[in-house]
Amino acid sequence: MSGSQTVMTSQSTDSAHANWQPKLVYGMAAVCLLLGLSIGYLLRGSESPASAAEGVPSQPQREAGQMPSLEQMKAMADQKAEPLLQQLKTDPKNKDLLLRVAYFYKSAHQFKDAAQYLEQALVLDPKNVAVRTERASCLYYDGDADGALAELQQSLKINPSDANSLFNLGMIRLNGKQDSAGAIAAWQELLKTHPRLDKRAVVEQMISEARQQKSSTMPSGMTGAHKE
Repeated sequence: MSGSQTVMTSQSTDSAHANWQPKLVYGMAAVCLLLGLSIGYLLRGSESPASAAEGVPSQPQREAGQMPSLEQMKAMADQKAEPLLQQLKTDPKNKDLLLRVAYFYKSAHQFKDAAQYLEQALVLDPKNVAVRTERASCLYYDGDADGALAELQQSLKINPSDANSLFNLGMIRLNGKQDSAGAIAAWQELLKTHPRLDKRAVVEQMISEARQQKSSTMPSGMTGAHKE
């Protein structure tokens, strides 16, 4: 479990997901999911504007030792996004504005709203793998594992070796579909295509735990029948 502890320290505020997202069951794998979906990526993309990070709405409450409700976070995100939405009325095909609005809502845990604006950005730039992977994360956190997997598969059609897509594909297969074998396959492909991955030890640990999970769910007498 040492890998999961290392990941958790990199973004302490992500622990709040456990309270805000009851659809998800968190363990080591879900903490690693935060590495791929919330902290940014195994390999940081260039699509997240710094201005969105500066506007994370929960900061005043964090400083006061309190966490805001989802309704409060949405209200603050709406307030932050309103000037950008006004600009979009006259410039609806401005991808940068759409992304900034999306990240305001994502930072406020309004994943459905964020996914909608990311979808609009993808209409303008359908081959943008980083944005598509962001949308997959929002869909997953909103409870749509199948939609998230479809977005990641589309990302991998565009770039079959994209590290973030492969990482998240494994996480969602494991957590969203209880598909240990599929998760292992995605992570093995990640390690194969990125032999110098800086989070290699974390991914190897995840593969090991997924194998144990796979073995524990096999019918008695079949655990030795097939090995990855």
